Amino acid sequence: MITEPQIDEHAAWQQLLSRDANAAFFYAVATTGVFCRPNCKSRLPLRENTRFFATIGEARDAGFRACLRCKPEAPANPSPVAQICAYLERHLDRPARLATLGKLAGISPFTAQRLFKQAMGVTPSQYQRAIRANALRSELREGDTNVTNAVYEAGYGSSSRAYESSPLGMTPGRFLAGGRGETIRFAIRSVASVSSANSFQQLGAIIVGATDRGICWLALGKSEAELEAGLRAEFPAATIHADPKLGETVATVIQAIGAKSDTAASHALPLDLRGTAFQLRVWQALREIPQGETRTYSGLAAQMGMPNATRAVARACALNRVSVLVPCHRVVGASGSLTGYRWGVERKRQLLSSEAANRSVNAMP
Repeated sequence: MITEPQIDEHAAWQQLLSRDANAAFFYAVATTGVFCRPNCKSRLPLRENTRFFATIGEARDAGFRACLRCKPEAPANPSPVAQICAYLERHLDRPARLATLGKLAGISPFTAQRLFKQAMGVTPSQYQRAIRANALRSELREGDTNVTNAVYEAGYGSSSRAYESSPLGMTPGRFLAGGRGETIRFAIRSVASVSSANSFQQLGAIIVGATDRGICWLALGKSEAELEAGLRAEFPAATIHADPKLGETVATVIQAIGAKSDTAASHALPLDLRGTAFQLRVWQALREIPQGETRTYSGLAAQMGMPNATRAVARACALNRVSVLVPCHRVVGASGSLTGYRWGVERKRQLLSSEAANRSVNAMP
């Protein structure tokens, strides 16, 4: 079983260096026996003397006592960014005015904008649009046949606002219609037809679905019938037909799974990824994780400069439609657990085991 430390210590150390008040851990200093909040005003410790803990209880169990300066056991006041996020999520139907946000957090409008973008990677307005887009997506997914109702339920002031922001990659009506007007070609191949490795054969079969812009669907499954049914369920109103020419693309993906490193050929395959600006940013970050390595959800969020967006990062990973090429399988829980995977946790385990073995081979002299 693949395990990782409970805390991504490299990411945690970088957050400690910047005294990030949004960091979701506590740190302790071996030479003093004290544990603190990441934004404590005490002197920065040496890296070799620093220990990281996810909870106060873990720090206590390790024999450390609470700092008298930052008082980590006292209730923490929400950070300005956390306060702004909560406000934006509660008031999707209101404009994200910087004056209002600054007053809420007790800082100037300029500082509110700067701190928020530094932490989240987007402006408050962009963040609110992404949240509204997710809400609209959920409303439409739940089968509301009235697009106008779904638009207003998601917090848009008018239907024109939803169309202007174009958060779905297509109009809300077309999304509700399951991709009506889209043409998706697909090909399916069993892993065994390309690779003789037993560990790869256990993955079953792979389907690639593509529009004229690139791959929009890549899934793993037991059988060709299951995989085709899954594609049609995801895009129930699209025009979908088999295309033998895509067989070469499927073979490239399967060969990438068995390769000793991420291949240039697989990275060169065009993708048609549709989502919010935030989701696209997460999916790009996933593609930057090297083969044979993993990240925690919190570590990936911190790496993206959004340490308090762990849950949003996890949601974006879960909504990924293109497995393998957008390697969401390389993200694990804080304890090293494999957590969920859209195409099955056991397949996630097999993919990671294969990549870890390849990395070990590459590391041999």
